[in-house]
Amino acid sequence: MGLIHSFKNHLFISYAHIDNEAIAEGLKGWVDTLHERLAKRLPQLLGRQVKIWRDTKLAGDDVFNDVIVIELSKTAILLSVLTPRYIDSKACRSELDNFFRLAAQNVGIRVDEKHRVFKVVKTYLAREEHPPELRDLLGYEFYQEDPASGRVREFDHEIGPGAARDKRYWDKFEDLVWDIKELIKRLEGPPPGPPPDPPPENQPNPSPPEPSPSAATIYLAETTSDLSVERDNVKRELQQFGHIVLPDKALPLKAPALREAVREYLKGSQLSIHLIGEYYGIIPEMEPERSIVRLQQELAMERSDNGEFSRLIWMPSGLQPKDERQQKFIVDLQRSFSSHNGSDLLEGKLEDLKSIIKTKLTQKPKPVVSTQGDTDRIYLICDRQDVDAIKPLQKYLVERRYKVTLPLLDGSEEEVFQDHKETLLLCDAILVFQGLASERWLRMKLRDLVKLPGYGRKSPLLGKAVYISAPESQAKEEFETQEALIIKSYREFNPSSLDSFLAQINKAKGALQ
Repeated sequence: MGLIHSFKNHLFISYAHIDNEAIAEGLKGWVDTLHERLAKRLPQLLGRQVKIWRDTKLAGDDVFNDVIVIELSKTAILLSVLTPRYIDSKACRSELDNFFRLAAQNVGIRVDEKHRVFKVVKTYLAREEHPPELRDLLGYEFYQEDPASGRVREFDHEIGPGAARDKRYWDKFEDLVWDIKELIKRLEGPPPGPPPDPPPENQPNPSPPEPSPSAATIYLAETTSDLSVERDNVKRELQQFGHIVLPDKALPLKAPALREAVREYLKGSQLSIHLIGEYYGIIPEMEPERSIVRLQQELAMERSDNGEFSRLIWMPSGLQPKDERQQKFIVDLQRSFSSHNGSDLLEGKLEDLKSIIKTKLTQKPKPVVSTQGDTDRIYLICDRQDVDAIKPLQKYLVERRYKVTLPLLDGSEEEVFQDHKETLLLCDAILVFQGLASERWLRMKLRDLVKLPGYGRKSPLLGKAVYISAPESQAKEEFETQEALIIKSYREFNPSSLDSFLAQINKAKGALQ
């Protein structure tokens, strides 16, 4: 019998009654509405009824009585609706104190590292104003800050006649109800007990149960307020697929403690995901200039990508940094990014990001196909705007009996990305062509050469070269890289310009024979 059967109430809603007063005639109170929706949605997710208790008296906000203590003693989960009035209310403080006291006397305030208190933040409160017991809990914030003005707007919980639903409210509500459902299911499981008796002599130990092959521990970095909705969206989808998403507590606001906490989270993660937005973000105490967003990214880079860990850094398409610090951070990130195990720096739509995350978590390295005795395959990488310019190179290589593959230029971002990675695995040599394409595009493609082991490639490339063509520019003249041979040819294509690249391929083939 699970721990849940020790309690009469699944959920106790603790709130200040002033926060349930309707702001207009004919509308329900905020807490009334939350209670009603929890009472309908939880049974839908669990497949059975739940018991939710709250004090519904209309007056005497600060009155605390024995009935409430009795109900708290019979409650599995406490849901606190934080507001300025909640913080000042002696009754709410007593509910919180008594729940913690009673929890310590029965099954504890945590079950399998999951907290039995849910913190719903209806109205903005600085974190240092939260009750000390709740400060480290991740809250369900039913508001959003406008980064430009600094003003906070609460989500609309009501649906008036002819009014559209506030999707932000419903997304946050689904996050809350899903997590409550998960804790109830955990409480319904068998309580922890003594270890099982050892098997009789000469009988082998039973094999431990296999973990779910799709489950992973993922560090989803905290981000700035302009991407909080997108982060919640990613987190919600990861959890619904059974993945463990960290951090599971609020990050410390002092830099030394923050670094220690993030390193610990990253240590047990297979993937870290970083959403980079328009704003630089909060700089923690005792840190001169780096924001929390930047610190998390640098700590993940410090973790290094290897066979057990990689990073995924995402920026929305058309990102326009709002201040010089963020602009510099993004430029530094683009210039210094490197990878040895499939880490990626991406720009695009949120749905494409989620597709790539899914691919990363499910794909297995493809076996390397032996090319011995086959026609050498050259992956001729170019931007869409350089397709016409590469035709003379393509024609010459084909005439020399090389099999030439061009990038996929049609399809979704995920399809293009996957085709690119698969071709990197199967080709024998790579020739990156830059004509009209930007230097930033060129650098992104060169980073892929560093990522090849992480993508699953086991054999070395026979040749790697960058072909820089017209129009001529100072940036092109000054361009240098240690990753590949550089060929600069600004005039009409001359076959001899490829001699050094083809000689590199032939030399590598001779060394393998």
